[in-house]
Amino acid sequence: MFASRLFVFLIPIFLCERTSAQGVSPEWTAAYSKAEQAVSQLSLQEKASLATGVGDFTGQCIGNTAAIANITFPGLCLEDSALGVRDTDGNSAFPAGINLAATFNRTLMRQRGIAMAQEFRGKGVNVQLGPYMNLMRAPESGRAWEGFGADPFLSGEGAYETIMGIQSQGVQAVAKHFINNEQEHSRMTSSSNVDDRTEHELYLHPFLRSVQANVAAVMCSYNQVNGSYACENNATLNGLLKTELAFQGYVMSDWYATHSTTSANSGLDMTMPGDIFLGIGSYFGDALVDAVNDGSVNESRVDNMATRILAGWYLLGQDSGYPPVNFNAKDPLSSENRHVNVQGDHASLIRTIGAASTILLKNQGGILPLNKPSSIAVIGSGAGSNPLGPNACLDRSCDIGVLGMGWGSGSANYPYLIAPLDSITNRSQADGTKVSSSLSDTDLSEAASVAQGKDVAFVFITADSGEDGYLVEGNTGDRNDLQAWHGGDALVEAVAAVNNNTIVVVNAVGPIIVNAWIEHPNVTALIWSGLPGQEAGNALVDVLYGVHNPSGRLPFTIAKSEEDYPAKVDASFSLTILEIPYTEGLFIDYRHFDAANITPSFEFGFGLSYTTFEYSGLDIAGQPISGPTSPPYGFGSSLDSSLHENVVNVSFSIQNTGPLPGHEVPQLYLAPPPSADSPPRLLKGFDCVFVPAGASVVVTMGLSRYDLSIWNVVEQRWTIPSGDFGIVVGASSRDVRLSSELTVV
Repeated sequence: MFASRLFVFLIPIFLCERTSAQGVSPEWTAAYSKAEQAVSQLSLQEKASLATGVGDFTGQCIGNTAAIANITFPGLCLEDSALGVRDTDGNSAFPAGINLAATFNRTLMRQRGIAMAQEFRGKGVNVQLGPYMNLMRAPESGRAWEGFGADPFLSGEGAYETIMGIQSQGVQAVAKHFINNEQEHSRMTSSSNVDDRTEHELYLHPFLRSVQANVAAVMCSYNQVNGSYACENNATLNGLLKTELAFQGYVMSDWYATHSTTSANSGLDMTMPGDIFLGIGSYFGDALVDAVNDGSVNESRVDNMATRILAGWYLLGQDSGYPPVNFNAKDPLSSENRHVNVQGDHASLIRTIGAASTILLKNQGGILPLNKPSSIAVIGSGAGSNPLGPNACLDRSCDIGVLGMGWGSGSANYPYLIAPLDSITNRSQADGTKVSSSLSDTDLSEAASVAQGKDVAFVFITADSGEDGYLVEGNTGDRNDLQAWHGGDALVEAVAAVNNNTIVVVNAVGPIIVNAWIEHPNVTALIWSGLPGQEAGNALVDVLYGVHNPSGRLPFTIAKSEEDYPAKVDASFSLTILEIPYTEGLFIDYRHFDAANITPSFEFGFGLSYTTFEYSGLDIAGQPISGPTSPPYGFGSSLDSSLHENVVNVSFSIQNTGPLPGHEVPQLYLAPPPSADSPPRLLKGFDCVFVPAGASVVVTMGLSRYDLSIWNVVEQRWTIPSGDFGIVVGASSRDVRLSSELTVV
């Protein structure tokens, strides 16, 4: 197994500026040309103002920078969140990132990015504060639902496609949170201690893909990384991001994550929201000017900060025809709220993604799809609506009614929220089905009474989480455990005791432990609905009745026991910095389960369909050579073009052998040779392909040198190990359909 070592970079500590055009896209080159010309016209005070938010109590958006008349710069509006425009109305509430990951569908990933950006642009927002791409290292992690799950490759594809979609509409995307912000407890007073190889192969990868997508900005995180705050960490900001990945955009702090003026020397380009505390002072602004004057920060560095920020603005064409802000995120009563409706036809896409992300985990006896049952029982508060409205709780910080998103700054206001009970009732009217319901989670007698004698009984259970700073049913951000909330297990057991067609629907931020009832003979189906956004009920009904053949796949592992996971949230209280050692190294989620030979309830990548698929004809073409595959550490070394070009093509056929058309999600895993000292299998490819009943399609996936490489800590470069690589193609991380070997010499 991989031995964890403290993450110490074998690189010089220096100030990273844009010293070479190697690996820089022509779009960035053109943006820099404009930005450098504009910066040459600015005073030191004006350059410093570009890097400084105007303060938490000033401006219409959650973050704002000042206008500079000299260059006709109107200032920037920065606004949450990663699933829709926060703190406004007339917007959509999109499915959360974890649901997007469950689609394993790059087309939907990009379409969601496009649609969200159309709404941000329509509101006059320059910078969408997303996507979120921290990994689900620990399944209880409070904000993991904002991101794309537990695997770096899947998360990287979600990040890339989302950014490409957002920025295609002229809106700046922000890759966050850089880096190792994998829990909410002590997020401002902890140090994530990560070894160099693990950092490169897991946590850096989604940010690498973001840079490949030309992301305009990166947000650094609250935590320390190996003893240095992320927003003044020279090794991560100047080293990993601006040198090794040749990131051309600007680094902004998370809100109040700046700790010093000299953080500018370590790679921070913009402080947000700008003040230090309650509108008082700033680490940048006048303090940055003073730092230049006393020699602690070079003016050339301030020039670089200003250039990077303006380059992001020019990159997206925001210097011409960009709409002004038409809302006030901080004052709902302000006349600046023009109530512009930006939803367009996005409800249709939201419903499509909601259905495509719904995961069928159990379907005993083919109980689903439903075929005009005479009677249905709907049980549990998660099937209904919050009686006070879907936006009754601040930033969605309550778990009442159907759960469509988690809580915190990653949320948005719902324009509406379709409850499953309402959708089931509407569909049942067309079929002549009688629907009865009990929306209490605690009245088990009533639940059993309503469920008894019905053809089908649906039980809705939930588990919620979100950002630190909110207290929800005793949980402060991270979940306290992996159990269903509101006594969900007891509710399922009470219904299953009286109804032999009990179908459980889970709306949750991540995995929950289902062992209490998953093997009950009367629990005939299990559906993970996740956090599907405003069309929750309609998306679910589309799957229940076969309008959409389920194609969602798990973006994480569902264990039989909480103790089976390799990492947990550290909820310890410390008067000093809480040390969080990432001792599991490369072995998170399915990588750990495979290495330790632990059987989960449901493995990563798993999901059922209403039809069946057969795989055949595996063909592998290409012969890579072992050894170094990237230049040694230097500007753009990990983005070197030769590293990322495909050198192996894997092809195979998928036939739909069942009665219905449907989407299949083939997954490609590498099994590295023993010399790699890697986990047994690593996801390196996936697709979501539509196959008509009886038809076949050929799927081809490419592997680059980067895909085959491990990070060589000593040489500080990517290297392909020698030996036999297993090539595994299947329907999940454990459902192997085809396999072969690729020998690297």
